[in-house]
Amino acid sequence: MTAVDLLDLDASLTEEERQIRAVVRQVVDDLVRPHVAGWYEAGHVPARELAREFGRLGLLGMHLTGYGCAGSTAVAYGLACLELEAGDSGVRSLVSVQGSLAMYAIWRYGSEEQKQRWLPAMAAGEAIGSFGLTEPDHGSDPASMATRARRDGDDWVLNGSKMWITNAPIADVAVIWARTDSGVGGFAVPMDTPGVTAREITRKMSLRASLTGEISLDDVRLPADAQLPDATGLKAPLSCLTEARHGIVWGALGAARDCLETALTYATTRTQFGRPLAGFQLTQAKLADMAVEWNKGCLLALQLGRLADAGKLRPEQVSVGKLNNVREALAIARQCRTILGANGVSGDYPVMRHANNLESVLTYEGTSEIHQLVIGQRLTGVSAFT
Repeated sequence: MTAVDLLDLDASLTEEERQIRAVVRQVVDDLVRPHVAGWYEAGHVPARELAREFGRLGLLGMHLTGYGCAGSTAVAYGLACLELEAGDSGVRSLVSVQGSLAMYAIWRYGSEEQKQRWLPAMAAGEAIGSFGLTEPDHGSDPASMATRARRDGDDWVLNGSKMWITNAPIADVAVIWARTDSGVGGFAVPMDTPGVTAREITRKMSLRASLTGEISLDDVRLPADAQLPDATGLKAPLSCLTEARHGIVWGALGAARDCLETALTYATTRTQFGRPLAGFQLTQAKLADMAVEWNKGCLLALQLGRLADAGKLRPEQVSVGKLNNVREALAIARQCRTILGANGVSGDYPVMRHANNLESVLTYEGTSEIHQLVIGQRLTGVSAFT
């Protein structure tokens, strides 16, 4: 139980879920917290080493079944995301892109041969995956993607580029989405295939403890069996995004909790005008409002997790969670910064790092505006996308 749990949310979790959360929290305390400020400052993270450790603990693709995956519940996976992002959003991104995007795409839409080839190694952290949907000129509008796949005899030939792709600089396989004569299709592309290049994106001000890259595809020739046979149409990659967004709903709460706990500790130990900061009404009002929003976000995440475990979770419901929880987490991070004053911008405290990271989380896997339109369409029955 955490100090900001005002509603006894732990009582709503099973003993197994609490145990999984405790294990992940300890892993973050041991492997991430002592180093993450340095990783962020350096713009580098030992992703392969972390992936192997996470794989050893069963965190990669943990909500999937078979092929070396743990087969845990959606709520347990969400709790793991929360604890990972309490360490850093980039660390949670490593896990969620691996499991909920790359692995899920192969698990849901791939052939048995593709599953056997990739999933056990990815679950173990021995192979790293990425998910190539976003393009330099097509972010929120994947239907306009320019990447093309054309048949040449029995082969496929891919041309195009993908941008802002997590794990790309070190990936062994990329799930690439491309337009074909029959619509959007998915392909499992080994990154050592001739014509595939990955360039790391540097000079980021956010998610600096995460490896991000651009993937270029120049006459990349793939055998016919590289195509994910059950991935037909844009609904396939969008379903993968829905899967990953569920982890974000939980993960953002982890970043917010770390900021809130940091601010609470600071306010009770920092003295100004002869009393702790926590003794001032304005400070207590800030802490109270933030704690209320955090607890509301947890209730929302738990409801979505239970719906997912019951097989009833709908995409617009995930949009509600992503829109609310990331938006509120960012507001909490910014408010916590004010409590820490000038120390709030110091790398000695995690608050500004979380705030910077959450600026990216607000944008990726659906901007706030996109989720507002998804929800608006559900409410009105009218699409405002076109």
